[in-house]
Amino acid sequence: MQFVPGMSNYAFRMTRLSNRIFGEVARPTNAKSMKVVRLMKRRPVDLDPYIVNFYPPHEEYSKLMSVLREHGLYRDEHLDFKEEMVRMRILRGKVKPKPGQGKRAKAKELV
Repeated sequence: MQFVPGMSNYAFRMTRLSNRIFGEVARPTNAKSMKVVRLMKRRPVDLDPYIVNFYPPHEEYSKLMSVLREHGLYRDEHLDFKEEMVRMRILRGKVKPKPGQGKRAKAKELV
């Protein structure tokens, strides 16, 4: 709503009341203050679907793929390779020692 210079006192007050009720600027303000009003009037960034859905949901995809892999419906070759490497290390006897059974623990036993 616009403020006209020749408004009656009643019309001026009703215009201000109307602006307050409908969430507009109640008093006449300069352009710099109106910029702040425009920024605050916008939808919050965390509720804007364009911003929220900008990147695909990678976490959900990775969980889904791991479930599919457990059921045997998907083959993750990289994970298969890593598991095979761990299995081969175990077969060769290259397993990490349990806590308290490493080289230093054995040296303490000898002393």
